Amino acid sequence: QITMSLSSSTQGPKRNTEGLESLELQTPSSLQDNPLQQLQLASQEVLEKAKKSGRSKCPRCSSSRMFYCYTCFVPVETVPTKEIPTVKLPLKIDIIKHPNETDGKSTAVHAKLLAPDDVTIYKYPCIPEYEEKRHEIALIFPGPDSVSVKDIAFHLQKYTKKGVCNSDDDCSKEPVLKQAKIEPKEERNPNECISNSRNEDTRLKKIIFIDSTWNQTNKIITDERLQGLLQVELKTRKTCFWRHQKGKPDTYLSTIEAIYYFLVDYHQEILKENYKGQYDNLLFFFSFMYTLIKNARYCAGKE
Repeated sequence: QITMSLSSSTQGPKRNTEGLESLELQTPSSLQDNPLQQLQLASQEVLEKAKKSGRSKCPRCSSSRMFYCYTCFVPVETVPTKEIPTVKLPLKIDIIKHPNETDGKSTAVHAKLLAPDDVTIYKYPCIPEYEEKRHEIALIFPGPDSVSVKDIAFHLQKYTKKGVCNSDDDCSKEPVLKQAKIEPKEERNPNECISNSRNEDTRLKKIIFIDSTWNQTNKIITDERLQGLLQVELKTRKTCFWRHQKGKPDTYLSTIEAIYYFLVDYHQEILKENYKGQYDNLLFFFSFMYTLIKNARYCAGKE
């Protein structure tokens, strides 16, 4: 399904943004020239082998699946875990899935399979309480109050200034002034202390994505537990997802695409580092399936 962690606002530098239209007249050999070809991916030989041997058992629930089990979030028996790349993310990701979505159609599971230590999937309405951590969380969702990735730090700082921290727990960090008085040797400006402390406390630590079709997002996005969170909108990019929603623009990304593009932007605009493919393997399954489906459609004469 398509996630609404989508983009529609600022036009920025585009990466992997060519649409599928350009592929329609191509032959299978030139299908390799697809929008995902520049990704730096681990060898997909393990997926090639699994494809040839067909469906296999999930080691946990014994269901028959292709490549991975989308309910247990583990690879099937023909796809050894050690042959799947692991991606280390710079922050934690919560994915909130709509309960009526078909598990097998979701790309959210790709994130859990490829970044297992940093990704948690929740099925709505079972989601965490985020209120006490609002100063370090962002919700990736377009809207009238959404901000761009590069402005996240500035806006999180404002969240703290607004007194988002209203629990005893979070405010236990607050008496910076007292600390300044206790340690007069340093003779630091108390305002500086507050500012430094605030910067430390307003660093983005978690992002939330909604895994749902556009028509079903309203129920989740209006949930009171998500109110008051900073909303972030991605740069406009075109999807390569093969399950495109009818009547929706091609800037509506699948969940794994949205996660990937967010991290690329975050790496460049927040971490201020050159992007060298660190998160490309998040599209390990996605890119393989994309090529598989395009080839199948071509052979069936649909393109």
